[in-house]
Amino acid sequence: MEDWQTDPTFAMCRALVDGADLASFVDGVFDVRAVVADMRPEVRRGFLLDAVPWGNFPHGHDVREAVHLLHAGDGPARRTTGLLGGLCANDSRAAAALAVPFLIPIATDIHHPRRADALGVLSAPARARHFGVASREEFLLHRIDPRRHALDDYDDYGVEVTGYPAGWSVAAARAAITTEASVLLTLLDDPDPAIRIDAAYALATAADPERTVRTAFATRLATERDAIVSAALLLAAAETTRADAQPPIASWIRERWQDRTQAPEARLAAAIGWLCLTRTCPGDLRRPVR
Repeated sequence: MEDWQTDPTFAMCRALVDGADLASFVDGVFDVRAVVADMRPEVRRGFLLDAVPWGNFPHGHDVREAVHLLHAGDGPARRTTGLLGGLCANDSRAAAALAVPFLIPIATDIHHPRRADALGVLSAPARARHFGVASREEFLLHRIDPRRHALDDYDDYGVEVTGYPAGWSVAAARAAITTEASVLLTLLDDPDPAIRIDAAYALATAADPERTVRTAFATRLATERDAIVSAALLLAAAETTRADAQPPIASWIRERWQDRTQAPEARLAAAIGWLCLTRTCPGDLRRPVR
């Protein structure tokens, strides 16, 4: 990997450390949200990678090369997706967020040999939570819980390891996924269970004010025969609901826990999801799933 301190964005991050106002950089050349929003459809679908200012963001040239190799089907897929996932795991998502608009066409192309790999890493930049979170208060949250931490100019996301505003990276990735949600929804009916699982995981990061995504999760769950996919659909519905609270959806998730016709895996996922959406714990949740 290249040295991120040579990237132009590093100067912005240093300026922020020295007291510059974050608002002065909004919608500028270093605002990954603006860069993603300005990508034209022909750029995304035509893979016009040179039209994107990768070099403006930490590890941008590495990410561009990974996207190119993934699209071309060249080289080990694990190396390319490992780089993208590794950057997110290391809390450096800005350039990975730039890749999301290009990963979606690969993931939704049923003939592309790397579609599963692209889909598997698609939503990694859209979550700012560190790996290993398992508490009821933080599980299925894509950001710090604002009830426990004071809001600040960084919208309570803080900064990445490079000093870049973490919330900007997450917002850019989520916006790209939201824009293409209708295309990603078709993957919930894919014949490959692994594709259905990763599609649910990606769609859980989309904005869903009209409950379109959650309705699709419920529709798919009604006919899903794979217990693990059912569990993924329920956890995805819970994650989406944590970002946009909807009491009817929370009640629906609780009903799935109580529905003994559901597979044990699905009932357990529903119980976990419902616990993350409420502060209460009824006695029936303490009984073992049979």
